[in-house]
Amino acid sequence: MQFTYRTRGVCPQLIRFNLEGDKVSDIVFTGGCSGNLKAISKLVDGWSVEKIEQYLKGNTCGTKPTSCADQLATAVRQAYDSQNG
Repeated sequence: MQFTYRTRGVCPQLIRFNLEGDKVSDIVFTGGCSGNLKAISKLVDGWSVEKIEQYLKGNTCGTKPTSCADQLATAVRQAYDSQNG
């Protein structure tokens, strides 16, 4: 199932991804640092929600309390929880 997440506190405005069970794929960021975000998307493609959280949750960007990676971890957790109530 495809999900769209509106980010908070980072450059990209949206993150779109597919979630099948607990596996995340086809991640696309709208806006932000294209090269870095494409790399993150490729690296974590096929990872579980838990693994994405383990590696990316809590990463910050400069003085911001969040980052694109942290927002991705938040997005996939929110989508997983909404699917599994």
